[in-house]
Amino acid sequence: MTGLDRPLIIGAASVYLLLVLAVGLWSARRTRTAKDFWIAGQNIGLWTTGLATTSAAFSGFVFLGGPGLTYQLGTGSLFIVVAGGFTASLMCWVLAKRLRLLAAVREIYTIPDAILCRYRSRAASGIAAVAVIVGTVAYLGSQFLALGRLVEAVFGTRELFGPQSLTIAVTAGVVVVVLYACLGGMIAGVYTDLLQGSLMTLVASVVFVHAIVEGGGLERIATSISVSEAFGSSFLEPLGRVPIWTAVGFYFVFGIGILGQPHMLHKFFMIKDPRDLKWIPLVVGFTQTLCVLIWLGLGLVVPALVAQGRLAPLMQPDDAAPIYLLEFAPTLLAGLVFAGILAAIMSTADSFVNIGAAALVRDLPKALSRELKRELFWGRVAVVGIAAVAGTLAALSGDLIATLGTFAFGTFGAALAPALAIGLNWHRVTAKAAVASMLTGIILNLGLELFARNGVVLLKPGVLTTAVSLAASFAVLFLVSWLSEPDKIDEDVAFVMDH
Repeated sequence: MTGLDRPLIIGAASVYLLLVLAVGLWSARRTRTAKDFWIAGQNIGLWTTGLATTSAAFSGFVFLGGPGLTYQLGTGSLFIVVAGGFTASLMCWVLAKRLRLLAAVREIYTIPDAILCRYRSRAASGIAAVAVIVGTVAYLGSQFLALGRLVEAVFGTRELFGPQSLTIAVTAGVVVVVLYACLGGMIAGVYTDLLQGSLMTLVASVVFVHAIVEGGGLERIATSISVSEAFGSSFLEPLGRVPIWTAVGFYFVFGIGILGQPHMLHKFFMIKDPRDLKWIPLVVGFTQTLCVLIWLGLGLVVPALVAQGRLAPLMQPDDAAPIYLLEFAPTLLAGLVFAGILAAIMSTADSFVNIGAAALVRDLPKALSRELKRELFWGRVAVVGIAAVAGTLAALSGDLIATLGTFAFGTFGAALAPALAIGLNWHRVTAKAAVASMLTGIILNLGLELFARNGVVLLKPGVLTTAVSLAASFAVLFLVSWLSEPDKIDEDVAFVMDH
C-alpha cells in the first residue's frame, strides 16, 4: 500500500507542506541581514528555542531511522537515545550560557566564531569550519535520505521508477529544501521547528499507544518476537543484536558527543533573553522524551507484526515506520505523522544547510583572512551547493538513515566537543591543544570510516569508529594542554568563562 491508496494522507502532507512553504515566504520578508539569515536576528523565545533544539536533534533520524535501526539491531539501538535524559541539562550546564554570553560581547553567528574568540587562532576556527562542513554534508545526507524514503513510501515511486526511485525522490526533496532555505534562512527553520516540534510531541505519544495496542500489548509483542526465527529472544535482550562495545559506543557518542553538535548549540545564539536558558533543559528533555516514544513503539511493534504474520518482512529496514503508518494507522493519524516528519526533515535540513553555508562563506574565508562581501548573497549560493553534494551522498550511499546520521554525529562530536566543552570551562586549554584535538577527531573518524568501507578493519568488531575518535580527541586535548604553555585569553572572553 502507498499513500496514493489513501488520498487523505496525501492531502494532509500537502496541506502541511504548503503551510511550511508559507512560513518560508513569511520568513523571507523578515530576512534582511546576515544576522537574520544565520541566527534568526537573535530574537527567538524560550519555547521556539527549546523545540528547535529538539527538532534539530531528532527529525528524520529518530522518526524514520530509529525504528529501522531497531528492526535491524534489536533493542541495543536504544543505547543511542537512552542518554537523552541528561543531555539537555549537560548542554545547558556546560555550554549554553557561555555561548549566549559570547554572542552578547562579540559578533558571533557560528560555532567557528566562538572557537576563534576563545582561542584567538584562525587555524582553530578554520579547522572547526571544515569539521562543520564535513559533518553537515553527512548529516544533511541522512535527512535527504529520510526524505527520499518518505517520498517513496507515500507516493509509491519505487513501483513507478524502479532502481531510480530513490534518486528521483531525493532530488525532489533537495529542490524543495533549497527553495525553502534560500528564502527564509534560519528564521524559516526555527519557526517550522516550532510547528513540527509541537505536532510531533503529540503524535509520537499517540502513535506509541496505537502501536502497542495494535501489537496486542507489550506481553504479546515480546512473546511474538522471542519465539520468531527471524528475530529470536536476543532481539529483546539489553544489548539486542549488537556487541557490548557497540552499545557502550552508542551511549558515549550520543551522551558526550552532544557537546559538539553545532546544529543544536547554534540555537543558543538565537535566544532573545539569556535568562530563559535555565528552562531549556525542561523543555528539551520533556519534548525529547515524548518524541523517542515513536522509536520505541514502532521499533518493537513492526518486528512483532512480522513475527505474527500480519506484515511481510521488510526489504528495507528504514521502511518500518512508513509501512506501519500506511498499513495499520488510522488515516488521519498517518497523515499527521507523515506531515510532521516532512516538516521535521525540512526544518532540520534548513538548519544544516545554513550552518554549513555559514562555515563555507563566513568562517573559512575569515580563517584565511579573506572575508567575502555580500555575505547574504553568497550564503544563499552556498546553500545550493551544499544541498546538491548532500543529496548526491544520500542517493549513492546505500546506508541506513541512522547509520549515516551516526557517522555525522560522531564527526561533529569528535572534532568539536573537547575544544568547546573543555575549552570554554578550563583556562588551561591552549590553541595548540584545540587544533590538535580537532585534527585528531576529523582525521581519525574519516580515516577509520574510509578504511572500514573498503574492507580494511582496524578496530575490534563492534567498536565504533566515532567512539574511538571522540575518546582520542579528548585525550589529545588534555595531553597537549598539559604540555603547552598557557595562552593569553581576552578579558571579555575570560569573564564569560568565569560566569
